[in-house]
Amino acid sequence: MAFSTVAFRRTLTTSVVTAAIAFAPILTAIAQAVTLNGAGATFPAPLYERYIAEFQKKNPDIKVNYQAIGSGGGIKQVIAGVVDFGGSDAAMTDDDIKKVGKGVILVPTAGGAVAVVYNLPGVSNLKLSRTSLPEIFAGRITRWNDPKIVKDNPGVNLPNTEIKSVVRADGSGTTFIFVNHLSAVSPYFKGRVGVGTAPKWTTNPIKGKGNPGVAAQVSRTANSIGYVEYAYAKQNNLSIAQVQNQKGEFMMPSVQSANEALSTVTFPDNFRVFEGDPKSGYPITGLTWMMVYKQYDPDKAAAMKKWIEWVLTDGQALNNGLDYTRIPSDTATRALQAVKSEVKP
Repeated sequence: MAFSTVAFRRTLTTSVVTAAIAFAPILTAIAQAVTLNGAGATFPAPLYERYIAEFQKKNPDIKVNYQAIGSGGGIKQVIAGVVDFGGSDAAMTDDDIKKVGKGVILVPTAGGAVAVVYNLPGVSNLKLSRTSLPEIFAGRITRWNDPKIVKDNPGVNLPNTEIKSVVRADGSGTTFIFVNHLSAVSPYFKGRVGVGTAPKWTTNPIKGKGNPGVAAQVSRTANSIGYVEYAYAKQNNLSIAQVQNQKGEFMMPSVQSANEALSTVTFPDNFRVFEGDPKSGYPITGLTWMMVYKQYDPDKAAAMKKWIEWVLTDGQALNNGLDYTRIPSDTATRALQAVKSEVKP
């Protein structure tokens, strides 16, 4: 009996060891699998979806999720610590940054144009000057045949109809880029509406959630005008207005004209940029950032560094094809160095 018991124990022990060895790769894989959850701006959502798909092909052990809830929501969730990274087209303020206990790095990932879109039956070529555009959204110009708009558009039959403005219902970085420009060129707009992700509009506008919501509202509302990220304007086949830049040129949004605008931007050490009126190129152009903590647990710290490194290197090659500008290579290198040195477990 004693021999049988010992033999049984040895057999059991051997089986357990063998099983442990057999399952070790699975257990290791499970231990290494990491999920990074992000949320925020809708402006870069099409780009981030593509980033995630391509990144996970090469890094199947890291799962990345991104929920497009608006820049304001992204900043709030980063401050609350309920996501692993956030997205925003409006750089966090000093007060926002102070509220992040784990510290935060703003990583510029792309630039892009905000298109002024409209639905004006019979009009397919609309120009809006640096005077008329801010006054439309501040409520000073209320009808399409206003003399200031007529002056911008000689020979165009503009109707005597009320202008219906469409804006974002949520806190929005796209809104920030838009109103930041209008405030830069119009003291009246700055004093009446101002700069922010959720300004106090004075025109009782129609509201849409996210870029898709604004695009949908403009598409189905005659005599309307709104603003969306350029890719959404293209995807929804919306009419896009030409906007006057600092040089007096009327320009359409494009990757090329946005690149021209951003070519004069200087990125400081914290990578925050608030330029609202570039010297050339398409004038309503801005940046988008990922907000990354400085502290994670060891597995997430390693995964986050790998994710950001891919975004700032291989990922940048995808930007232009999706109508976003690339981050200048020297700036991308500096941002990556900041993440590698400052993100700690």
